[in-house]
Amino acid sequence: MAGTQDLVVDRRTASPRKRSSSRVVWLAVAGWLVINAVLIALAGEHLPLHASELAEPPTVDKVIGTDLMYLEVFALMVVVHLLTRHRKVPDLATRAPERTRTGAEVAAMLGYGSAGMVGGFLLGRAFGWHAFSFHLDGMVIRTDQPVTIPETLSWAVYNLIVFAIVPLIVFRRGYTTEQLSLRSSDRRADLLLIVVVLAIESAVQLAVAGSSSILGLPLRQALLGAPLTLVLGLAGTALPTMIFIYCILTPRYLRLTGSVPATVVLGGLTYATLHFFDGWTNFASPTDALISVLYLFLFYTGPGMFKTFITIRSANAWTHLWAYHAIAPHTLLDTPMFVKVFGVR
Repeated sequence: MAGTQDLVVDRRTASPRKRSSSRVVWLAVAGWLVINAVLIALAGEHLPLHASELAEPPTVDKVIGTDLMYLEVFALMVVVHLLTRHRKVPDLATRAPERTRTGAEVAAMLGYGSAGMVGGFLLGRAFGWHAFSFHLDGMVIRTDQPVTIPETLSWAVYNLIVFAIVPLIVFRRGYTTEQLSLRSSDRRADLLLIVVVLAIESAVQLAVAGSSSILGLPLRQALLGAPLTLVLGLAGTALPTMIFIYCILTPRYLRLTGSVPATVVLGGLTYATLHFFDGWTNFASPTDALISVLYLFLFYTGPGMFKTFITIRSANAWTHLWAYHAIAPHTLLDTPMFVKVFGVR
């Protein structure tokens, strides 16, 4: 009799959760459609952004081209689902504390992250550099604006300290390495996941970028520039992203929402927001600012969603870093930029 009652309770609690997840999916789709419509309506012939590859007319081509990225994101999610469907993966939600404390920690992290973003903006401007964002000016999206070695090193150190080292020190006082998703529950399975996703993502990035990627460099520059790019990318964006979003916020989002789709969307939106001051954005007018913010969310939310999804499916924050961040796209796409900045010959 007790077992029957438990089953009835489970069904009653599962139904609202399923409906909530469905609403999140439809809201996300609606938001995506609205962003597309507003960008096309407001931008006119071209997007008013500080990047020639984005500003080339017509606007609709740039918007649709960005939309196509979501096809790869969802295809990779299917691949990850298939590779992990038989795994017994720890539930990330259990790694977060009870809901009240979780809510307080999420609020504190988002407030701290906002302060860190403003601090990076002020620090960069104070030295006559670009504002510090989760991408150094020119990473992934080329702006052709000059970047100096001191700016590059300061950006990497600032992001590493503010968004990775400080949060990790604070949360390691109350949580274990496992609770922060820094330890694999199945190394062989995670390695397979990394290799497969990395192979697919690398092939896509290199096919799209062609000679503007590491493939366009002489062998010596590629061999010297790739390790340099990897280290700087790890410090300035990959490790800060991993610690801030996927070690700390993702389990707490899942704990608060009880929904994988909602957590995936929140992870994507958080990832996009942390790139708010990327160098290609344009805040010269209210319209330009709105277009920049909308395109920011269109461009970055998809990759952020995938990083969240692979973290949930593997319960390991490292999987996204090696499969879909530090190497592809950053080392593959950004090595030519860092070769230029550091004068590697």
